[in-house]
Amino acid sequence: MTYCLGIRTHQGLVMASDSRTNSGIDQVEVCRKMHNFVVPGERLFTILSCGSLSLTQSVMTRLEQEFRAGGGLASAGTFYEAARCVGGHVRDVAALDREYLERDKIGFQVNLLVGGQIRGESPQLYLVYAQGNPLRCTRLSPFLQIGESKYGRPILDRGIRFGETTLEQAAQYAVISLDSTMRSNVAVGPPIDLLIYGNDDFSVRRYRRLEAADPDLMEIRSSWEQALRKAIATLPGVEFAEGPREQQGVAFTRGG
Repeated sequence: MTYCLGIRTHQGLVMASDSRTNSGIDQVEVCRKMHNFVVPGERLFTILSCGSLSLTQSVMTRLEQEFRAGGGLASAGTFYEAARCVGGHVRDVAALDREYLERDKIGFQVNLLVGGQIRGESPQLYLVYAQGNPLRCTRLSPFLQIGESKYGRPILDRGIRFGETTLEQAAQYAVISLDSTMRSNVAVGPPIDLLIYGNDDFSVRRYRRLEAADPDLMEIRSSWEQALRKAIATLPGVEFAEGPREQQGVAFTRGG
């Protein structure tokens, strides 16, 4: 299982991913799921991958070979074209492998987050589905997730605002979202890859790989848990009306 997250704000992007991959409880490994493509001063793409490791590796290998040759992501005229380029490679890999996977009742599982910027455009964030079609992140929905997303979503829904959240705050939200997911699902695990991309950076300037015992990760986790408990202590209590139990939807046995 995997959890990857992209956040878009008025200041840029935050991209974050875990590093756990497994093929059963006895085969758990660490694999980087963040991939960067950079033409300094002109364009940057960060791709987060989720799904079958063999399939995502095939997609990323094709993208890297094309990029090094000056095509694909290196030459796309717009970010939408870049997202379509990524989707095209997903479809190409599907054409090669889907039939044989499904013959053995194995689903074709690939989802990708593509974030970054091409000069002349603002930073963008897309989700590319297994069918190759892209979905764009919007100001009203300023984050996208792939993988095991349910545990880390509530804090993002309540906190992320495109025009208000700073990149530093978005990074904190991302770490808490990842950490909450790791706390509730052992199939998602460290290290956490974290990248902050500011508007018009066109390079990787702020990147961290947070290991399980990283002091900053432990401090954020501890501070968040303490703040949550403190907030609960200040909430108003839940009032309960007094009255006969028969009026409150309670079922009784005879003589109860």
